[in-house]
Amino acid sequence: MTDVEGGGVGGAAGVRGVKGAGGGSGASGVDGIGGADGASRVDGTGGASEAEGCERAVGAVPGGPLLLGVRHHGPGSARAVRAALEAARPRAVLIEGPPEADALVPLAADEEMRPPVALLAHAVDEPGRSAFWPLAEFSPEWVALRWALDHDVPARFVDLPAAHSLARDHEERNGEEAGGGPGERSGAPLPEARVDPLAALARAAGHDDPERWWEDVVEHRGPGDGDALAPFTALEEAMGALRETEEDGADDDRDRVREAYMRLQVRAAQREFGTDVAVVCGAWHVPALRRGVAVAADRALLKGLPRTKVDLTWVPWTHRRLSRSGGYGAGVESPGWYAHLFAAADRPVERWLTRVAGLLRDEDRLVSPGHVIEAARLAGTLAALRGRPLAGLSETTDAVRAVMCDGSDVPLALVRDRLVVGDVLGQVPAGAPAVPLQRDLARTQRGLRLKPEARRRELELDLRKDTDAGRSRLLHRLRLLGVDWGEPAASRGSTGTFRETWRLRWEPELSVRVAEAGVWGTTVLAAATARAEADAVTVGGLAEVTALAERCLLAGLPDALAPVMRILADRAALDTDVGHLAQALPALVRSLRYGDVRGTDTRALAEVAAGLAERVFVGLPAACVARDADAAEEMRGHVDTVHGAVGLLGDASLPGRGGLRSRWQEVLRTLCARDTVPGVVRGRAVRLLLDDGALAPDEAARFMGLALSRGAPPADAAAWIEGFVGGGSGGGMLLLHDERLLALVDAWLTGVTAEAFTDVLPLLRRTFAAYEPGVRRGLGELVRRGPEARGSVTATGSGTPGFAPGLDVERADAVLPVVRLLLGLATDGAKGDSAEAGNTEGDGRSRTGRDGNELTEVGA
Repeated sequence: MTDVEGGGVGGAAGVRGVKGAGGGSGASGVDGIGGADGASRVDGTGGASEAEGCERAVGAVPGGPLLLGVRHHGPGSARAVRAALEAARPRAVLIEGPPEADALVPLAADEEMRPPVALLAHAVDEPGRSAFWPLAEFSPEWVALRWALDHDVPARFVDLPAAHSLARDHEERNGEEAGGGPGERSGAPLPEARVDPLAALARAAGHDDPERWWEDVVEHRGPGDGDALAPFTALEEAMGALRETEEDGADDDRDRVREAYMRLQVRAAQREFGTDVAVVCGAWHVPALRRGVAVAADRALLKGLPRTKVDLTWVPWTHRRLSRSGGYGAGVESPGWYAHLFAAADRPVERWLTRVAGLLRDEDRLVSPGHVIEAARLAGTLAALRGRPLAGLSETTDAVRAVMCDGSDVPLALVRDRLVVGDVLGQVPAGAPAVPLQRDLARTQRGLRLKPEARRRELELDLRKDTDAGRSRLLHRLRLLGVDWGEPAASRGSTGTFRETWRLRWEPELSVRVAEAGVWGTTVLAAATARAEADAVTVGGLAEVTALAERCLLAGLPDALAPVMRILADRAALDTDVGHLAQALPALVRSLRYGDVRGTDTRALAEVAAGLAERVFVGLPAACVARDADAAEEMRGHVDTVHGAVGLLGDASLPGRGGLRSRWQEVLRTLCARDTVPGVVRGRAVRLLLDDGALAPDEAARFMGLALSRGAPPADAAAWIEGFVGGGSGGGMLLLHDERLLALVDAWLTGVTAEAFTDVLPLLRRTFAAYEPGVRRGLGELVRRGPEARGSVTATGSGTPGFAPGLDVERADAVLPVVRLLLGLATDGAKGDSAEAGNTEGDGRSRTGRDGNELTEVGA
């Protein structure tokens, strides 16, 4: 399912879209209170694909309803609607939107309600099938809703019910997927239905930019001192002329159905309240609502519409999701700027530039009041030169770039992100309808003091603290449920298992994900447990099961961990692929390391990990035989993976299974000595043994000499070098400080024939290109001086300037006390006290490790 929001006040979350209340055909999204589809046109409550937010106005006709056509999310439309309602004082206000939301109207007056917010409708039996109707403070529909509540006037939504629009979209989408519908699959927009009315009006006025033209004629002008209904009357006439110019049958069938329903609702309201009724809707629909159509004809259009059971509620929204760049088809280019225009009663340009200056100062840029004055003057001058009634966003942006940003677009990008678009997050009352899981999540968020925010931020957690541990469990549980509020990130300055870093950002679509996850349980804990147990049965490979076990441990789900481990043990017993076993081992080993910090019983994990490790030891030598180049490279990766896992696991982590490391070293020795093993694997096995101190340098040099002898194929020799010093293993430093190995490589390379050299050169270039620039320069200098300057391979002295012939033990020992203090270890003089003090951190609890593997956690 694509997460696309089409035109209108409605956007879709997790669905291809529903034209809930006012959009054009083929919008890949929800045309909630009016939007535009892939075709450029004005629709619904006035969204247009190229000019969303413009106002569509319709005036009053004697004896008929007051029709106020608007552009969605337009501050000029909002001001005009407020002025018209104040002048007309209708007895009822009808708003384009799903009528199921009538019961939610009183919540708009709650003190805790703060736009931007959205009406969320979702199918009860399939919460992922949903639609949004976003409303900002500067949305005309929100202004009309608040005016009605403030004046104790009934407010109702009169668009096609969400029960019909969600069901109809579901049927049409299934028809397209089966090849029976127009347009492409995967949510592609349907063919265009009409031209863009805003562009047509702009062309008629002699402008080539519809958005700028609309700003000039509407957004930058107040309601005026004359007739408050005059703008609506003028726009109704324009929209009527445009609809008359369309070819017969060009109207979207969705529009006809929606307009028929709206006409029936307007007639019902007139019977109840008289003709003194105001209707706030998309300007494109006004001529259709004004048109005299028989009631029987309207009812015929609505006959047989599909229907589904839906639930509606208010959810927070963000300015970023109101932006068209956020994927919302009916969005505006600059919601933050529009919010400023709506809120700033006077001197909007000067106030805006003051906000920009404050933002840049917060980012340590030198911006003085003089900059603000000069930017305001430049913006006004640009507007005069361009013939605009007021400096718009383009003029203020040009002025900010020239005066405050020194011509650079880098700080200007920050202004656009933080102010022009913005990260304002709305708020809904606690009493708004919600699924039980949403209520439990809200309670947990308050208890952990973890408030959702629209702006991306990093959160550092110390898992030794109860609050941070609870936050970590919550975020991991939500990820299990598909609610990706947080994303794990690499911790800065620490590699200890007691620390986590998260990148958080709350997106409005997560409300739909929470509703979907509600089928798994009524609390976050219960839902995550049920989801993990279900996933353990359905996931494919062994590595996926071990990853799930790790996630259960991180999320603190002991009830789910037991069945997951049973499934893991069963699958591990049946899986004979060494590669699968090697991929599954690291997740289990990491989970074992988490146990101490998170207080989790990991004995079952340890047993399975030990069994996997032993099976890898037995099967790895045979699995490495007769491999081509690609398979050999993959096996080299498995060897690295198992080596890292064994190093983290440690013999002390597996009581009764001692000698794990020694057995792994025997496996590596076996790989080193077998000529049938690919060179890249043999070279890596030698390097791992050398790094662990299990292989003497002389013996490593002997293995290299054999691999690089004249009898060895050049390609295999080059692969051996790649395994030994390549792959980000720090091999460049090894060659730089061990001239015997460098001399062996140099002698082999100079002896390769011209034909073979062409074959091995790409592999060698890949190996040495991964080294740091300084390492490459050092190796080049050593090679340039030649073997005479470096000394023979058997020389005991060092030919590298600045390095002594051997290790200076006395100088090396001098740094040990400092290293011990950094790692929290005891010094020789005060072993007991220092150990206790060095292993106590943060909350005062002792973190004394059992062996050397705990040093990272203690001292990181």
